[in-house]
Amino acid sequence: MPSPQPARRSFWAVAVQPRMIGILLLFLLAAAVCGRLGVWQLDRAYQRAELAAQQEAAEQASHGPEALGDLLPPQTSFPGELVGTEAWVTGEYEPEGQMLVAGRALDGRTGYLVLTPLRVTDDGTGGASWADLSGPPVLPVVRGWVDSPTPDAASLDVPDGEVRVTGWLQASESVQEGTEPLPDNPDGPPLTDSISTGALVNTWGGPIYSGYVVLTTSDPAQATAAEGGPALLPRPVLEGSDGVNLQNLFYALQWWVFGLFAVVLWIRLVRDEAAGTKRGRTHDDSDDPVGTGIAGLPG
Repeated sequence: MPSPQPARRSFWAVAVQPRMIGILLLFLLAAAVCGRLGVWQLDRAYQRAELAAQQEAAEQASHGPEALGDLLPPQTSFPGELVGTEAWVTGEYEPEGQMLVAGRALDGRTGYLVLTPLRVTDDGTGGASWADLSGPPVLPVVRGWVDSPTPDAASLDVPDGEVRVTGWLQASESVQEGTEPLPDNPDGPPLTDSISTGALVNTWGGPIYSGYVVLTTSDPAQATAAEGGPALLPRPVLEGSDGVNLQNLFYALQWWVFGLFAVVLWIRLVRDEAAGTKRGRTHDDSDDPVGTGIAGLPG
């Protein structure tokens, strides 16, 4: 006569066996190692991206600035590959059109960008780039960063007369819709929340460039941050292009998947052990001297 069929053990009854706990600890150790390797690869991904950005900036600096008109004629679309390219242009600032761009961070502090229109007199083409337009174009220039909507006069003062501006190119931003309007700034320049050339042309007039320049130097020079002027900004980068090295990121994801697989494998082993208890006892144990367990091992 076959022996009575024992009650099937639950998942947790199998899981708390010393053997299963030992296997779990081993798998958790393997998962921890995989997780740590994944974090290391992620760190490498950002380090390699940072090094690539530094190398690109060094190459740009070694080539020297290029004439703005040769890179980006006015009233033309902005190619994405121009982001962070150094360019020069000559013109006269129009301080009466100056604005502050709110909500911009520098070194972990939130403040304002000083945005000033530059009426261009020379972009390296001798005026050919705007010969078919209504007149000399205007270029938005971010002259630096301040921490207050009412900065000192030195931050708002611009060099008189013609000035040669050198800086990093950046694409025009989109107008932020659905946000609360910015408050009036009676003791300082008007506030804006974006550097949108499509909106600025309505205030400054045109023609206008489809991007703007983040100032690095000017001749004559403006007041430095130590003298109360705006703090200069770092080189802009194309959003999403230099933040992380994709190859190392994929390696990190692979290690994390391996770690998760170790935990899933343990759960599968426990489930198989619990299910095997019922299947292995449906006949007399004497007919199966080995018994059932994990991978056919004795239970």
